[in-house]
Amino acid sequence: MLHRAPPGLKLGSALVIVIAVVLMPRRPDVLYLLPAALLLGLWPLARMPLGFAVRRMLVAEFFILGMALLTLLAPEALPVFLAALIKSNLSIFAMLLLIWTTPFQSILQQLRRLGLPAVMVTTLALMYRYLPVLAEESSRMQRARASRTFAPGRRLAWHSLTTIIGQLFVRAADRAERIYLAMCARGWK
Repeated sequence: MLHRAPPGLKLGSALVIVIAVVLMPRRPDVLYLLPAALLLGLWPLARMPLGFAVRRMLVAEFFILGMALLTLLAPEALPVFLAALIKSNLSIFAMLLLIWTTPFQSILQQLRRLGLPAVMVTTLALMYRYLPVLAEESSRMQRARASRTFAPGRRLAWHSLTTIIGQLFVRAADRAERIYLAMCARGWK
């Protein structure tokens, strides 16, 4: 049912929910129940599988916790930490509902209509296009490392992982440069 709603309405609603959540108090409050109830009410309408939501939220949770831990440096840290945790999770869940119910191309079209600079929309489109390529490159590098590593050890695994991340960054930058030069050769500005 939510899939049939206009993309502009879904994007606008998601942005309103995120902005409302961000503007809520910097301490846990009953006000957080309003967007939580709204999002949980929209979830069955979106028909988003629980496994999809849980996997995506777990990936995001790593970054959310990292960001929320930084708030522990502030005075009165615990309420700010809890509020940051709640706000981030609600915002991510709102975006998950949006991406589950709206094709990415429709989101990009709406962003163009809203007047987002063309270079930002193009960057988002290219990022979306090349994330699977980057994931495949990472998988290929991990297989190569696994086929060459015989000694199981946590220290060696961490060293290999950091090496893979560094090489992945270098390869991604090199690929991005080649893609940019190819686009310029075809008249892109």
